[in-house]
Parts: sequence; structure tokens; C-alpha cells
Amino acid sequence: MKKTIIAGLSVITLLASSTSASAYRGDPNVKGPNYTPERHEAMERAFETNNYGSWLKLMEGRAFRLKEVVKNKTIFAEFAKAHESGVEALNAFRAKYNLGMGKQDGSGQGRNR
Repeated sequence: MKKTIIAGLSVITLLASSTSASAYRGDPNVKGPNYTPERHEAMERAFETNNYGSWLKLMEGRAFRLKEVVKNKTIFAEFAKAHESGVEALNAFRAKYNLGMGKQDGSGQGRNR
């Protein structure tokens, strides 16, 4: 009986932690744990002005897999256009470059490894 209770609590804890840690992924209406209004505005400006250098600087220390894919101004222009076009266009971009949704382990790295 004791093992059953512990196993049940472990499953509940695992589900609760994975849901709360990754709830923002794939849903543009939910803000991630590292969200700030200032960074968001800077990121939007980078997309609107197609400024790869600014985006790259904002991405320092983040989204390693995404930076491997968006590695030049040409691909960034495609990414920025998808960003401005909405969720369907972003999903098509992810599919084209095999980005998926990344690991959902709460690490916040978004890696596809």
C-alpha cells in the first residue's frame, strides 16, 4: 500500500512539474519563465526590421538549436516573416528545419536532441 501511494504521488508530481514548466511552449498566449516586456519589445523590433544582428544578440545564451538553424541573414529573414505571419507559418518553418517543440523537460533550452 505504501509503495502504491508513493508511486501515485511521484506520477502526480512529475505531471504537475512537466505541465507547469512547459505550458508556455507552443502557445504564444502564455509567457515563458524568462519573459520580460523589454526583451519582448526588442525581439519584436528585430523581427519587424529584419535585424539579424540584434536578434542574435538577444539570443545569447538561449535556444541553441534555433541558433544552429537560423545561422545567417537569409534564414533569419524567412524566420522573421514566419514570425510575423503567425502560428501556422511558424509551424511550417519548424517543420521545414526539423525544429519541433524541443525537449519538454523544463530545462528551457528547447533543444531537439
